[in-house]
Amino acid sequence: MVQKLTKQTGSVFNHSLAALRLSRKANGVSRLHGEVARKMWGDHKDICEITTITNSQNKAYWVDPVLEEGRQNKNLPQITSRKKDLKQELFKTVANQCGKLFDPDVLTIVWARRFAGYKRADLLIENTERFANFMRNSKYPVQIIWAGKPYPKDDEAIQTFNRLHYLSHYFDNMAVLNGYELALSKLLKDGSDVWLNTPVVTREASGTSGMTAAMNASINCSTFDGWICEFGRDEENSFLIPIAEGEEVDQQDRDSLFSMLENKILPMYYEKPKKWQQIMLTSMNDVGEYFDSDRMAREYYEKLYN
Repeated sequence: MVQKLTKQTGSVFNHSLAALRLSRKANGVSRLHGEVARKMWGDHKDICEITTITNSQNKAYWVDPVLEEGRQNKNLPQITSRKKDLKQELFKTVANQCGKLFDPDVLTIVWARRFAGYKRADLLIENTERFANFMRNSKYPVQIIWAGKPYPKDDEAIQTFNRLHYLSHYFDNMAVLNGYELALSKLLKDGSDVWLNTPVVTREASGTSGMTAAMNASINCSTFDGWICEFGRDEENSFLIPIAEGEEVDQQDRDSLFSMLENKILPMYYEKPKKWQQIMLTSMNDVGEYFDSDRMAREYYEKLYN
């Protein structure tokens, strides 16, 4: 297996190197991705310029019009009320798939994207005792939803999905949904309070799901990777997990995430709703034009294809 993976990795490396030598220009899909790519390939001769064009999402497709009206008018009661309605819509799917009745008044965290090892869908559950205590916190209740798809032959990702699904049977406030297509993705972004993003830092090229979540009044909680580096300001428009240093990166990130959830996010949601709403509105405003696909299409024309 190791020899096979090494051979495959070497093949990808050689093809990428050949493409960079043949191309006139290439780009990373976030500023950090561009920096990492230039560092990776910088010692090789005759490669093309590597610039940056950050990924984006089509706001016209993803944004809920009532939430957008509330954002434009700075109408926090309208946004809060609409968010509760959208949570109830999402929870119909939770009930249909899982037979569980989620509460729209409870903070709802969503992790939803492609299942891959570096994205660490299972980061929270690796410490089973702390996870169980977190899920059974009566003072600050929480609901968590996982959704996404592994590639068909990605055994590690398939095992992670199955493990989460098995564990969900022990908690009435945990759901793992299947059928992650556009309709479910929209429901999850509309109905989440917190959009959880946990890639190993420098492994996520860009990531875009958090953009559409932010457009719909869901606050990102993320490691400092991909597009988040250009967007996130801790406790202003998002919650940022400190960058782990040295060894035991998973353990550091897990401890930091639990600490942030237990000591900042949950208390703020339940005890300081005005501060929560302000972060939510700032996030919606900040995701604005720069992370809309109109800007991205224009930059590809002006910077890469012209």
